[in-house]
Amino acid sequence: MNNEYNEEVWEDIGINGLKIAQNTGLYRFTSDSVLLSKFVKAKRGEKVADFCAGSGIVGLHFYALNPTVQSVTFFELQEELSALSQKTIDYNGLTNFTAVCCPIQQIAQEYRESFSLILVNPPYETGGFENQDYKKAICRKEITVNLAEIADAAYRNLKYGGRLAMVHRADRLAEIFTVLSNRGIEPKRMQLVSGKANDKPYLVLVEGTKGGKHGLEVLPTLVNK
Repeated sequence: MNNEYNEEVWEDIGINGLKIAQNTGLYRFTSDSVLLSKFVKAKRGEKVADFCAGSGIVGLHFYALNPTVQSVTFFELQEELSALSQKTIDYNGLTNFTAVCCPIQQIAQEYRESFSLILVNPPYETGGFENQDYKKAICRKEITVNLAEIADAAYRNLKYGGRLAMVHRADRLAEIFTVLSNRGIEPKRMQLVSGKANDKPYLVLVEGTKGGKHGLEVLPTLVNK
């Protein structure tokens, strides 16, 4: 790839020498992904799925912070991004990782009720994308998947008592809670994120449990400088 706007690069994630493959012409991860991977408290032996995985940063970073997890499976719609996650797997020798290229609405039957934890940094935005690169737009906007479809897919593929953790826009919090609760995933933990102390939050981190009881832990607002 010789075009400077379509170049494959490797980035060190800063933990245990692990590196991730990126492409300058495709969607690249932001700090939101790292916030999500730090928000979740891992359990030993977790079977983890990374929905809307992109090139795999959420699942990779979560594993780097929690090496006792049993396995990580990346689910990504775009072939080019899924191929990058496979390169990351191969480069780092991650034999307990798998990259699956498919829409999350069409995850195979073999994965039904098999995960104890699903992580997702989904498209946040609604509305048009006419002036944007389509491959990047579908990572930001609800074009190929929406919040309800993510919740449905999570419910199908989580074990009973399994958890879904996501990062999303703070101004959609009421919608997030409603959608998750209506689909049998009860919100159990949340944390708002702001850019500066006393600023209006712009992100929210939410963790819900399949079949969970009512009761929500609200963490102090995180300042993401």
